[in-house]
Amino acid sequence: MTSATKRKIGIGLGILAALLLLGLGVFLFKRQQLLDAALQQVKAKVERKYPVVLTLGPARFTDLNTVQLDGMSMVPRATPTDTLLRTQGVRASLSVRSLFAGRPVFSNLEIDNARLSARKNAAGQDNYSFLIQKKKQPTVRRDTTKGTNYGLLANQLLEATFDNIPDEADFQNFLVTYQSPRHQARLTMPRLSIEDGDISGQLTAVVDSVENRVGVQGRIDAGDYEVDARVFGLNRRPVVLPYVQRRYGARVQFDTIRVSLTEKDLSGGDELTVKGTASAANFIVNHPKLSDSDVRFPRGGIDFVARLGQASFALEKGTRVLLNKMEFFPEVSVRRLPVPERIIGKNINGLTNRNQLLAGVQLKLQVESGETKANDFFASLPEGMFETLEGTQGEGTLKYRLAAELDMNKLDSLKFNSGLQATKFRITRFGREDLSKLNQEFPVTVYNDKGDSVKTILVGPSNPEFTPYNEVSDYLKAAIMTAEDPRFLTHRGFMEKAFVKSAIQNIKERRFARGGSTISMQLVKNVFLTRKKTIVRKAEEALIVWIIENTRLVSKERMFEVYLNIIEWGPKIYGVHEASEFYFDKRPTNLTLTESLYLASIIPKPKYYRYSFNQYGELRGSARYFYRLIAGLMARKGLISQDDYDNLGYAINLDGPARRFIVTATRDTVRTVSPADSAQFEPLNLIDLLGGQTAPDAGANQEVQPPTPPAGNEPPAKP
Repeated sequence: MTSATKRKIGIGLGILAALLLLGLGVFLFKRQQLLDAALQQVKAKVERKYPVVLTLGPARFTDLNTVQLDGMSMVPRATPTDTLLRTQGVRASLSVRSLFAGRPVFSNLEIDNARLSARKNAAGQDNYSFLIQKKKQPTVRRDTTKGTNYGLLANQLLEATFDNIPDEADFQNFLVTYQSPRHQARLTMPRLSIEDGDISGQLTAVVDSVENRVGVQGRIDAGDYEVDARVFGLNRRPVVLPYVQRRYGARVQFDTIRVSLTEKDLSGGDELTVKGTASAANFIVNHPKLSDSDVRFPRGGIDFVARLGQASFALEKGTRVLLNKMEFFPEVSVRRLPVPERIIGKNINGLTNRNQLLAGVQLKLQVESGETKANDFFASLPEGMFETLEGTQGEGTLKYRLAAELDMNKLDSLKFNSGLQATKFRITRFGREDLSKLNQEFPVTVYNDKGDSVKTILVGPSNPEFTPYNEVSDYLKAAIMTAEDPRFLTHRGFMEKAFVKSAIQNIKERRFARGGSTISMQLVKNVFLTRKKTIVRKAEEALIVWIIENTRLVSKERMFEVYLNIIEWGPKIYGVHEASEFYFDKRPTNLTLTESLYLASIIPKPKYYRYSFNQYGELRGSARYFYRLIAGLMARKGLISQDDYDNLGYAINLDGPARRFIVTATRDTVRTVSPADSAQFEPLNLIDLLGGQTAPDAGANQEVQPPTPPAGNEPPAKP
């Protein structure tokens, strides 16, 4: 190659380099201009979509396609002095090709030191609700006539959430605060990243003084509204739900919870169907009305098909609940009638206002379990809920069914049917408590209403006060069975119609006004459990009764014998022997019909035995009515003769220590007074259960309230 040729090539390369440098300079200059224009487009788009003022700091390219934005803020126009969002720095990848094409595409969003401050004042005004209000879609508001459309509301929240999640993002040192007259929250996220749909991060949340440190991992597909995420406590500490604790006084916590949403369909424009799964590890619930200790579910989950609509919610066919080793298949439908259609009334449903929580509620529930091996059944029971049965083992299989219907407009039509079906079932080993001890001599500790132990009774011949079944007056046995549990000798521990009647009254009075317990249930409560009225205690009581009755573990005669020797019959008076001596100074075998009726009448409220008498020491009208009612039923069943019934007297001679606690006055025989015993009184609660025309399984202890004591009376004296 000649020197001239080399010179020409050098000149050409120099010109090319100069052109490239010139082009690069023009590109960089134009690129910055296009970037500034693109950011103005973003600002205009956001301000068109939301009522905010978006302020963007200086922007520049830090390499070929990475953009650095020095600061950003978002201020609602309605509250110009209240900044909703502020960030110190934002980085994002920008496609150069899309930039020059006039359609800038940002990705790989990175935000440093962001502050999101949400506020709501006492008047209900806030600086954030516009974020969840989508255009061209009706805003969901509370309709006082038809009620909230939960389908539209849930769909709106889901779409607003998914639509605002970027495909790629990395948040560092992100702080979210919320303040309202009722709640305060502070969420600090050292880092939260979304990379190719994968989510990972950590956060510290302080909500209403409850602090949680949690980790988040999962995957999200915003375009298809799908998510699969796991939330777990850090440093081996559980996650506590703060709102539930403040709103309902319950502590709910878990170690790990996993939620996935696989399908979302808004059909007809107002009903939303969502499908997915949820599961939890070491899920714990604690509430005074549920239990006096933690109820723990080591493993549990649900595959759900949920439908939400106008004031309605349903779990539909296809839903499956897994509780440890047991499977349940529930179908639930809850609907709340429009306000004008809600019926209220003290005698109808106990409601006084159409806006009360239960007003207009209609519920249908069907639950069926899979056939479960006995050992899997006992191993699946929640910890802390069936402590008496912990460690129990058995053979055979068990299957549970439940059907219930509740209409608060027609509360008296309440339906409830529950049953545990057994196939070749038997107990091979008892757990914490040996239920067969009922057949032997054993000690029983009795408790007061506060749960404090009062005394220990030895049930058996070694106790000189123990009274065998055959040494109790037949009058007393018949009176108690008639009043407390008419079908005790034939039922399997439960009488559903009595339970339903009790549930209806309890709902109307919004308290445990009526027990609905059979003698079998009372026996189990007194021998194996405490007297606290919690849901857990009732469930445990029911399962123990089912085992005893359905495995024929104890004879009915022995059950009734133990019952008579341990129940309370007055302040610190326990067992039929003490009761007979305390009231009548005689042995149980010598009790008369009238005395037996009296003892049967005070079992529901033994501490109020004094209020069976008026100021002259005579039986009140309500007590006389009870005598006549129970004696009539006994005569009808052939438990007493017709002569016994016709000659029934009302004079009660308290010859025992109880007489000292009955205050009596001298009747004025000069002035004319109206006989107190002819006064009108409200019929006792058990009249509708013990009448001759009731269904075969009606009747049970209903915890009859005693006659209201006169004003100024002191509580019953302690013997």
